Amino acid sequence: MEERNALSTQEVADMLHVSKSKIYDLIKKGEINSYKVGRKVRFMEKDVKEYIARSRNNQPIAAASASEDFNLMGSNKKNEGFIICGQDLILDVLSNYMRLHGIPALRAYIGSYDSLISLYKNKVNVASAHLLDIDTGTYNIPYVKRLIPGIPTVIIHLTWRIQGLYVQKGNPKGIYDWKDFGRDDITMINRERGAGSRVLLDENLKLLGIYGSFIRGYGNETQSHLAVASAVSSGKADVAVGSEKIARQVDNIEFIPLQKERYDLVIRKEDLHTAEMETLLKIIRSDTFKNEFEHIGGYDTSDMGKIIERI
Repeated sequence: MEERNALSTQEVADMLHVSKSKIYDLIKKGEINSYKVGRKVRFMEKDVKEYIARSRNNQPIAAASASEDFNLMGSNKKNEGFIICGQDLILDVLSNYMRLHGIPALRAYIGSYDSLISLYKNKVNVASAHLLDIDTGTYNIPYVKRLIPGIPTVIIHLTWRIQGLYVQKGNPKGIYDWKDFGRDDITMINRERGAGSRVLLDENLKLLGIYGSFIRGYGNETQSHLAVASAVSSGKADVAVGSEKIARQVDNIEFIPLQKERYDLVIRKEDLHTAEMETLLKIIRSDTFKNEFEHIGGYDTSDMGKIIERI
């Protein structure tokens, strides 16, 4: 009989904010204990906690959450390592590559808006953003100008992604577009304020004259694409906004593509030629790194590493 405190691969991946493939890699390397029940891989909760404790001490993998590794009100965390902000899997892989090059990269799992604010306050080394400015139809540049005033910055393209709607398999409510949020039979689940997906939703609602306060579930916020997709999958909500990649990882949902978005890295210009930043650029411009995402789906890395703007 399977033990009560046994965890699945997906549950452990969610705890560590990494992909399932990363968990299998940890098993292969012997870095985390596991066992099998039939053909299913299972983990004891105590073994996962021991792995997290080892990771904090040795920093081989940035598995801690944003609240553990990053505090917006705390001291200058840049003194503790090279900090990369954002919630996409691609940043976890990048951090691992940085560590392989001898740079103690840490992760802060916070949204686009807060990432840029943190860069402005000089608390992080790299911010990530996918913030649409509906007035200009451009991504990130207007927000960087507004949120990081007076500080020369460089915007580096990381990947193109597709944003859209998560609905239950079979789309029982017939949800296909932003205007469906105005229906009174729809319950949604939202991302936190400042997340790129939240900004995309709010900008489109504004165009349609739909007030968030009129939408059932608009005030129900969570911190990740995976969490909102899981809520839709389980029937707790009819719709949510998120990226295509996550839709491939969660059962019982369908993805309605609506927007191609640019996902960028933002750094201070003064840091561009530091050893750490030159290493980062070398990594993301390499074929080896790009090939990591060739078969995952949901990423277009053709322009990865290209400098978009110097502000």
